[in-house]
Amino acid sequence: MLKRIVLGVVAVLILAYGGLVTYLYFNQRAFFFFPEGEVLDLAGTGFDAELVSFPTTDGGVLNGWYAEPAPGFPVILYYKGNSGSFTEEYSRYTAFQEAGYGVLAFDYRGFPASPGEITEANILADSLAAFDWLAGHDVPIVIWGRSLGASPASYVASQRNAEALLLETPFYSAAAVAMERYPFVPIDLLMLDPFRTHEWVGGIEEPTMVAHGTADTTISVGNGERLYAELPRRAGLWIVEGAGHSDLWDAGIWDQAQTFFATYAMR
Repeated sequence: MLKRIVLGVVAVLILAYGGLVTYLYFNQRAFFFFPEGEVLDLAGTGFDAELVSFPTTDGGVLNGWYAEPAPGFPVILYYKGNSGSFTEEYSRYTAFQEAGYGVLAFDYRGFPASPGEITEANILADSLAAFDWLAGHDVPIVIWGRSLGASPASYVASQRNAEALLLETPFYSAAAVAMERYPFVPIDLLMLDPFRTHEWVGGIEEPTMVAHGTADTTISVGNGERLYAELPRRAGLWIVEGAGHSDLWDAGIWDQAQTFFATYAMR
């Protein structure tokens, strides 16, 4: 009788574990991407830019905002995070512009301003498409990737030549973050969009700055530290004590970024 009970408990546990893993596998993108959000009207933001569109690999279009730089300044190619629309961060773009920098910001496929399907392959392709569109304007380019955006920013920097690269709250890989949260799940076997940023950093020739906060509970600071240690051209690790995932702007990352860009990207 005891043996039957033990076998029954083990069977229930196996079924429960299997059900959990199955649920996580089929719903993983809902845990990772949060594309819902409003597309703000450019005219109401105070950001002096133009609406632009450029093609995707599947014949669709990506939509964004572009502002030219002042003479001698580069354009900041801004890669957004995993939620909402790029338009929500217009206050950042306005600050960039007021300091003389140009800006290109856009939504990846599947986010509010750009139709399509959200996948790692699409996000990487979209990010390359944005760089190539911008490169056609014959302007110096610096790349800024925030959160999820730090991964395609790293990928693009490994494939193209920019003046400098800034990674704000990056992850070593999306798989690494998932494994921190679900250590009992075989993430490497199940994750559809692992975003292995660390596999791309070896090809990054640009000087690179990494910024992170010690109280980041979304992407732990160890991710940024590990990534920075593997960069070929380390140009600054800015760690803010007590800062969370969305605190670095208020903590002064723009001041840090301007110093960094002025060192490597001004003409």
